[in-house]
Amino acid sequence: MVNKSSHIPIYVQIEEELKRRIDSGEYVVGEPIPSERELSVIFGVSRMTVRQAITNLVLNGLLYREKGRGTFVSKPKLEQPLNGLTSFTEDMRARGLVPSNKLIKFEKQQPPFDIARDLLLEEGEEVYFIVRIRNADEQPMAIERTYIPVRALPNLTEESFNGSLYRLVEDTYGLKIGNAIQQMEASIVAKEDSKYLQIDPSAVVLMIKRISYLTDGRPFELVRSSYRADRYKFISEIQR
Repeated sequence: MVNKSSHIPIYVQIEEELKRRIDSGEYVVGEPIPSERELSVIFGVSRMTVRQAITNLVLNGLLYREKGRGTFVSKPKLEQPLNGLTSFTEDMRARGLVPSNKLIKFEKQQPPFDIARDLLLEEGEEVYFIVRIRNADEQPMAIERTYIPVRALPNLTEESFNGSLYRLVEDTYGLKIGNAIQQMEASIVAKEDSKYLQIDPSAVVLMIKRISYLTDGRPFELVRSSYRADRYKFISEIQR
């Protein structure tokens, strides 16, 4: 099970074995795995070595710890392809999950300079500023802060954001969505966001900034999102 003469570090071998047991269903989602003491006996190694393997799996989102209770198997991360422009609602429904929103804020405002610049706004133009918690099967996945030029989508209301913004743009306003420019980086979650996302204040999130454009080149949306890194991952197919 563990080859102590191998050039592969023992903790890495233990990681791979634990991954195999998770993938095979031997360790069930939501159920605890054996304790560090038990695993050190099973693998014939020190608890420190076992702890290193478990810590790496926790950091990668395969396991999670509960103080005083043990270490548990996490739900599989949701995969978001990067080769298409779709809304959160469309993504969740495509995976057989039930999307929902919790609206935190909806208001008109004068945007900060960088937002006005990215949305190509004239001086004095207003935006809708919307803050939403995005849920899948009633579990928080992300918090989004969205800026939309008032002139691009006039007469928006709070009720407009009960579902997919992209569906609203295309079906209600009769506009055609063209493309988007997206940036991603890892960051420690903001203290306020950790409460909304129900994660530890020191947890890592995936920060995404996306500017979406209509087919005529006009930007109609700028959204800054914080996705739970323990529940979400992005994938892309690259061809030569």
